Amino acid sequence: MIVDIALSELHLEDILRAFHKIKHNGSKLVYIDHHPEPLNLRVRDIPGEVIHNDNVSASELTYKYFSSMLDRDMCRVALYGAICDYMDTTEWVIRELENWDKRTIYFEAGVLSQGLEGSRKMYDFKRHIVKHLAEGKLPSSLSELLVRALIETVNEEELRLWIKHNIKTYGKIAYVINPPGSLTRAATYTRAISNKPIGIAIEVRNGKAIMSLRTISERINLNSLLRVICPKLGGTGGGHIKAAGARIPYNNIQAFFDELNKRIKL
Repeated sequence: MIVDIALSELHLEDILRAFHKIKHNGSKLVYIDHHPEPLNLRVRDIPGEVIHNDNVSASELTYKYFSSMLDRDMCRVALYGAICDYMDTTEWVIRELENWDKRTIYFEAGVLSQGLEGSRKMYDFKRHIVKHLAEGKLPSSLSELLVRALIETVNEEELRLWIKHNIKTYGKIAYVINPPGSLTRAATYTRAISNKPIGIAIEVRNGKAIMSLRTISERINLNSLLRVICPKLGGTGGGHIKAAGARIPYNNIQAFFDELNKRIKL
């Protein structure tokens, strides 16, 4: 079972080779994903059983795949995932929300999202969260997760204020380097505060620029842009149309900015 993992151009041949090996060895391979397809590969060409739809969350796809095996109440876990993925306007989500108090579901989704954001690299704790949810328990009933969510919310506000004083712009993009907090949130606030088409948050680690990018423009496809630009600069990139990530050697960051600006057609 492989769920919610995008296929990058840099490693695509190796991944497909591994997929074929699994299938030819007689094992069952199920790949569930909602990221856009790689540039030169169609979903139908991926070996194994593939469930793909880039208009819904991976949580929704996965719940539907396993729904006949699950307690009906587990649909709210899928709702948490859809909300946290900003994909909460599908027909299924709207219909399922009618069976719950929407305010409670959104509160629990917020606790889960913020708590996980404040638990990065704490893999044993994340496994504990999975077990907790699998037992049908609410995110807010896990005290450590709730506390971490509250701390993360306070930290996020401090991050937002830090960005106001450290933001830089270059052409059609705005960026911050080494923000004191979540890269994904930092990218969102960088775009919003600068009012530029694209916001980028960059973490410099071991000579690499690890980036999160955000846009709200209907005319920009971050996934396609990064899948074309990053391999040329010795890295990888991609994700969703309006929310994506990239990783390149830091000494290529200026070339990355130049190439991105050149390709933004507004």
